Amino acid sequence: MTFAALGRLDGRSAVVTGATGLLGRRFCHGLAELGARVAVVDRNDDECRTLALELKERHGNACIGIVADVADPSSVQTMVERACKAFDGIDILHNNAASKSRDIDAFFAPYEAYSLAQWREVMSVNLDGMFLVSQSVGKEMVRRGKGGTIIQTASIYGVVAPDQRIYDGAEYQGRAINTPAVYAASKAAIVGLTKYLATYWAAAGIRVNTLTPGGVESGQNDEFRNRYSLRVPLGRMANPDELVGALLFLASDASSYVTGQNIIVDGGLTAW
Repeated sequence: MTFAALGRLDGRSAVVTGATGLLGRRFCHGLAELGARVAVVDRNDDECRTLALELKERHGNACIGIVADVADPSSVQTMVERACKAFDGIDILHNNAASKSRDIDAFFAPYEAYSLAQWREVMSVNLDGMFLVSQSVGKEMVRRGKGGTIIQTASIYGVVAPDQRIYDGAEYQGRAINTPAVYAASKAAIVGLTKYLATYWAAAGIRVNTLTPGGVESGQNDEFRNRYSLRVPLGRMANPDELVGALLFLASDASSYVTGQNIIVDGGLTAW
């Protein structure tokens, strides 16, 4: 095999959760462009079907949309069964789904006033969902006996604490924002879960790694972008497409000896 061929994903099948979000769409296109058949998984059926059709038309692969709630065990099981039936197994899982909240004010509430109900709602997707999806797909990979690769999306704030000073005057789509503790705690837990699964499934030939994005530009106001960028050696936030290369590396044979690692794509923020 040539070095160029190491990155190809021809003939492989991938499941991407949280697929219709800002980053999820880019991740799906990257996987399909390198040859993978992609199961587009998210909560909105129309959006999943539309993106799957877009992938098929642009890249020529047999892609499908599957609606699923990653916090619901039965929904996850049905999703995995449908993907396995469509593709005759799953080679790649990108465990990417995450949630803020249906009640955005409750999500951004100060720590001292944060409700347990809100904490549990976020954790049900950000952590419980990661557990349920990795458990179900990993079980299928073990049963199939052909190995596989699992990539789980965390966040820079699962590695370091947010600098509270950058939120003075910060807005996202017109409302004040911060990073709540529940988000940081859920993302830190993903890093730990990844390391556990990497050693647990190593003998089955299943590699498990974390992809950790730094701040991605997605509609924040100038005040936030400027304050955040001052913390970054490269002097700016990430473009969504700049996360795709790391995912493709972890999904392909280019990373065949990489497991249990946290690949941080943050413009150097954690270097100082």
